[in-house]
Amino acid sequence: MTTSSHPNRFFLTTPIYYVNARPHLGHAYSTIVCDAIALRKRALGIDTWFLTGTDEHGQKIERSAEKAGCQPQDFADALSAEFRGLWRQLGISNDDYIRTTEERHKRGLQKLFVALRDRGYIYKGYYTGQYCVSDELYVDGAPGAICPDCGRVTETVSEENYFFKLSAFERKLLEFYEAHPDFMGPESTRREVISFVRGGLKDLSVSRTSFSWGVPVPGDEKHVIYVWLDALANYMTALGYGSDDPEDQARFEKFWPADLHLIGKEISRFHCVYWPAFLMAAGLPLPRRVRANGWLLFDQGKMSKSRGNIVRAETVHTVLGSDALRYFLLREIPFGQDGNFSFDALVQRYNADLANGYGNLVSRVVNMVHKYFGGAMPEAGAETPAETALRASAEKAIADFGPAFDELNFSEALKSVWSLVAEADGYLTANAPWKKPAERSEAEQTKLQARVLATAAEAIRIVTALAYPIVPEAAAKVWRQLGQGEIAEAAKLGFLSNLAWGGLKAGTKFGEPAPLFPRAEKDTAERMQKIEEENSKSAIEAAAKQSAASATPAAAQPEKPAAAVVAEQPKTASSPTITIDDFAKVDLRVAQILVAERIPKADKLLRLEVDLGYEKRQILAGIAQYYEPEKLIGRKIVIVANLAPRKMRGFESNGMLLAASLEGGSPALAGFLEEVPLGARLK
Repeated sequence: MTTSSHPNRFFLTTPIYYVNARPHLGHAYSTIVCDAIALRKRALGIDTWFLTGTDEHGQKIERSAEKAGCQPQDFADALSAEFRGLWRQLGISNDDYIRTTEERHKRGLQKLFVALRDRGYIYKGYYTGQYCVSDELYVDGAPGAICPDCGRVTETVSEENYFFKLSAFERKLLEFYEAHPDFMGPESTRREVISFVRGGLKDLSVSRTSFSWGVPVPGDEKHVIYVWLDALANYMTALGYGSDDPEDQARFEKFWPADLHLIGKEISRFHCVYWPAFLMAAGLPLPRRVRANGWLLFDQGKMSKSRGNIVRAETVHTVLGSDALRYFLLREIPFGQDGNFSFDALVQRYNADLANGYGNLVSRVVNMVHKYFGGAMPEAGAETPAETALRASAEKAIADFGPAFDELNFSEALKSVWSLVAEADGYLTANAPWKKPAERSEAEQTKLQARVLATAAEAIRIVTALAYPIVPEAAAKVWRQLGQGEIAEAAKLGFLSNLAWGGLKAGTKFGEPAPLFPRAEKDTAERMQKIEEENSKSAIEAAAKQSAASATPAAAQPEKPAAAVVAEQPKTASSPTITIDDFAKVDLRVAQILVAERIPKADKLLRLEVDLGYEKRQILAGIAQYYEPEKLIGRKIVIVANLAPRKMRGFESNGMLLAASLEGGSPALAGFLEEVPLGARLK
């Protein structure tokens, strides 16, 4: 049951992301943190294995897939591909990507279940109680009880289950926490978890029979394994637990137990109570550390699909690049605490620290080395007190950065590095190698230029080496400009393990100057906000389209434009009158079309994804003969928001759009000339 660390290897994991929605900035934050840690560990010469992946089973996924009109596997395939694609786009350096629908995971999970059962910690029983489908969490309370994590109303579940003897580990867990005070953090998480365990542990249901989307219990396949036992096991199954392959077994022996599970604070109980109890019961080593990051807030609320306040990492990546996003998240948000994200704050930090700070410093020094010394590093010569002071600052940055970073205090670590940026910039300005007073000789001028530029360039090398795990793309460019080759190759050789002043040798040929961080214009925040509002195509509906295309269409299913209210042309006779109360029943809202696409084998129907500001919906509309889908994207329309859902061609339509029928029967969509906010109600 050891949690000892191995100095020459390091295994870390992100949370395993649940595929109920596309990835957003909160997911990116956790993954970027892990990636920065992995890059630094490798550059220190430590054999590192970095795992991420997706959690794809459970009742919530089954229901979400049904609502989207597709099979659970299609649903999971599409959303998992979104996560994997985003990590590639952001340059994430994970060594493995595990999906809980993979055969290797199923095999390892079933082995773990059998081990727990054979060791006497699993028994069959009957569960009646409350269950939160959203969090896949059993909740104590009466029917109608509210989930303590998400605030949703729980469902009453009554079914035959297998139970894990969690109650047997109450004392063992408390003793473990006391013996290993660094096991979980931050301190708020530690206090919360210990309080929960001291409040008493009940045996935990670890199987379900009311749905089938999961890994079957070995020998009793009407049961599927509880999604949290399923999900947590990924950390071992990805390494090779349960495999007969010698290579897989060797990897598991080498890297298990995990040195760091990085998680969101809302899943601390699963990782700090259930997971160590499962491992204790199976006789397996426990992870060394579990660290919970806070929530990323937007408009002062946690980013979530239900709140409609999601920001996607792709937006920032497209406009400012992934380094800007990485730097902002790790510099601005103290790890373990909730942090607020805004486009304005991002742009301000980008301009101040990256464009005007690091980027400007590099540009000035590299350009002057090319201008005054033909692109070759000059000999610095003897130090004056100014150079001695800058060297001392660089050595202090080296000494301060590592301990702060290793304690996940990224903000403080970066402050130490950017203090060096500011000092180097001040040193350069104070000595002004581009100026030549009349009384200074040419030889004296050249000597000063050599001393100042060589010293400033060496400071840049130290900054770049330390900042590499945070801004890897920019660091690679600067490393080449300083004539140091490829920083990725240097990282493989563990270049951070012996980082010291004086590594940039005289005569080194610099690379060509290249811009790093062009200054963001005034409208940059507005542009990103607009991109975010427009959004991109949802992978869920893509899965639904694929599933619908491969399915046998229902016979004689009506293809009416039921998702569009198409008014007849005015007639001389007046329409039946209605009261104001009748009109008040119709909830008309402003929406914007985000996605528009044709439905296979349905000539008249378009599938639309619309944004109401507070939520997004899928609507089917019988306008395919009159509108090209791509020309509808971004258009603001009016919808009936409180119409009962209806299913057509395997898709669920949640609302109707408004249009007027022109002569000849073609519809004209209702819209606006003025700027009207999304979600506004028409009265």
